[in-house]
Amino acid sequence: MISDDNSFRAALRSLNNKDQRLAAAKFVEHVLPLCEDIRLIQAIRIACNDNASRLDLAEAFKIAKSSALHSHARYGSEGDWRRQAGYFVARAAIAALAPSCQMPEGVAWHAALSSRLARASEAIDNGEDKENQEREDQYQILTSILEA
Repeated sequence: MISDDNSFRAALRSLNNKDQRLAAAKFVEHVLPLCEDIRLIQAIRIACNDNASRLDLAEAFKIAKSSALHSHARYGSEGDWRRQAGYFVARAAIAALAPSCQMPEGVAWHAALSSRLARASEAIDNGEDKENQEREDQYQILTSILEA
């Protein structure tokens, strides 16, 4: 059982590139309801596909980048935490779909961090204290992947 970020990162580093993408996609799926851009649903569906072609992954990557750009340009200066959550979901999707050479620490780690920021934004918007909940949920998600 993964119980801290050190063991979480070590487990992520042990995954090959494909499994990194699949783990990252699962992290994004967990926070996907925080995003209003329905295009990300299809992009993450592609990221979750074991047999996704490079062309499909590249197209999904473009969708995620477009979503993040649109979200940041439209809502970034307004201080709307709910919409900021959507921006961070899009950033997590970018990480999940990025070529692994673009993220030396691993796409799954970057997707995990952006997903945590999305959840933190939601918590701020709702006035809740869920600082560690997303982290704990990610530990469970990764444990399930490793046990499968």
